[in-house]
Amino acid sequence: MLDKVPAGDFPANPLEKPGYRLEFHDEFDGETLDLNKWVPFYLPHWSSREQSRPRYVLRDSNLVLQITKDQPPWCPEFDGEVRCSSIQTGSFAGAVGSEIGQLRFSKECRVREAQENIRLYTPQYGYFEMRAQGLRTSANHAALWMIGYEDSPEKSGEIAVFELLGAQAGTTSSGVRYGIHAWADPNLQEEFYEDFFPIDTAQYHLYAVEWTPTHVDFYLDNVNIRTVQQSPNYPMQFMLSLYEHPFEGAWSGVYDPDAPYPKEFAIDYFRAYQPEGGYR
Repeated sequence: MLDKVPAGDFPANPLEKPGYRLEFHDEFDGETLDLNKWVPFYLPHWSSREQSRPRYVLRDSNLVLQITKDQPPWCPEFDGEVRCSSIQTGSFAGAVGSEIGQLRFSKECRVREAQENIRLYTPQYGYFEMRAQGLRTSANHAALWMIGYEDSPEKSGEIAVFELLGAQAGTTSSGVRYGIHAWADPNLQEEFYEDFFPIDTAQYHLYAVEWTPTHVDFYLDNVNIRTVQQSPNYPMQFMLSLYEHPFEGAWSGVYDPDAPYPKEFAIDYFRAYQPEGGYR
């Protein structure tokens, strides 16, 4: 287990991983976001591409997702005042007016804008790793998570690689949330954890999962922190998100309107691997 506070940022891993082949990665070294790898909207079918457009910059070989002071809610009809800057590796939705779409987080959700169905990277199983720097501002949280690509309710599970709440970031101890959300998948059980570790999540750390046909291993700074003995059995896409809940009683902490903007979540890299011999 993790038993001490690192002196600073946790270092990056080598690009090559023994026993695995690199299948997909983004080091964010360019001047623009690679649209062959990422869809630059957040669940746009429940809102619109314009409303769900993320704010971000590419800086020092990092993707920096931002929440800006003048940023509108991403989906006021179904998600209230929540602001979000997010990118994803796929997109799937039905016709306008239908209930068919990824992550139907409310029974009220209806498709509001027609979307092209896109599959940029939607693996089934693998080892996935991110080096990222969280933030300290309350009412903000950052996350890397996976959702079922297809629309059918039995393929709607989620693997939350990590969620970092600004309100839980400390210099000697910070909270990390992770696990599995079943949503409407009858073959999964809700198994979600919130643990505190002797790290500062406002510095760079490594967050990873190995998703296999039988279980999911969760890693923090190359240490296995938990094994969940269940596994979604369908292709999933990745969601990389920064949120703000600018209202009283937000679950992610007390909102401070005087906190400086932009709020920022920096990602050094995202990497995806497959074992050389495959999974049994």
